[in-house]
Amino acid sequence: MPCDVRKSGLKVRYSYNIKNFLGEALLYEKEKIMMVAPSILSADFGHLARDVEAVCNGGCDLVHVDVMDGHFVPNLTIGPVVVEAVAKAATKPLDIHLMVENNTFFVDLFASLKPEFISFHIEEEKHPHRLIQHIRSLGIRPCIVLNPHTPPETIEFLLEDLDMVLLMSVNPGFGGQKFIPSVIEKAQRLKAMIEKCNPNCLIEVDGGVNDQNVKLLADAGVDVVVAGSYVYKHPKGVEEAIASLK
Repeated sequence: MPCDVRKSGLKVRYSYNIKNFLGEALLYEKEKIMMVAPSILSADFGHLARDVEAVCNGGCDLVHVDVMDGHFVPNLTIGPVVVEAVAKAATKPLDIHLMVENNTFFVDLFASLKPEFISFHIEEEKHPHRLIQHIRSLGIRPCIVLNPHTPPETIEFLLEDLDMVLLMSVNPGFGGQKFIPSVIEKAQRLKAMIEKCNPNCLIEVDGGVNDQNVKLLADAGVDVVVAGSYVYKHPKGVEEAIASLK
């Protein structure tokens, strides 16, 4: 069995603790509060520090950083110099999402910035368990990402070693895409698996998230939502956008 099924009959409630860069504890009641991780992919890179500070001051819980290498996905985004600038401006923990071919290289490249999470795509990694252990040995919380076509059963034997699973609700590589609704059923299936073996593991969803679908995601067991265009292009500003997702 991949998980300890003796836990499956338990009703688990807990507060999930994330430490921000000032060392303060941020406590979340998992069953009550949706965490929001704005993606800086939609920020104005000419005023990056300003836009990172805006979402941190506006009530976000994590700062989501999309790293693309132009190989695993067709887009090319940012490297360590820019991510370091994000880390300096952020007062909330970083959530680094790798969309790359050489995962271990990029994990080591960003490890010194001490992000809260580093996530990698299961579709690209030949030795995911080894990489999970490596990420954790660096003092970072490991997370696996599933593309829209990848079933949650793919990571059944890895779940007990993860702190979070990221479900893509768009095809990775570009911002501003339309939400793929099949992620709702996928989240429900993943939630059932998590409750059996690792109730502390979070579920994150990335792509096309807005105030029209966030309730469906919450009901499906999702804990964290990533939103880029919705947050940074909201007509009432980033604070209002973030509040509407909680």
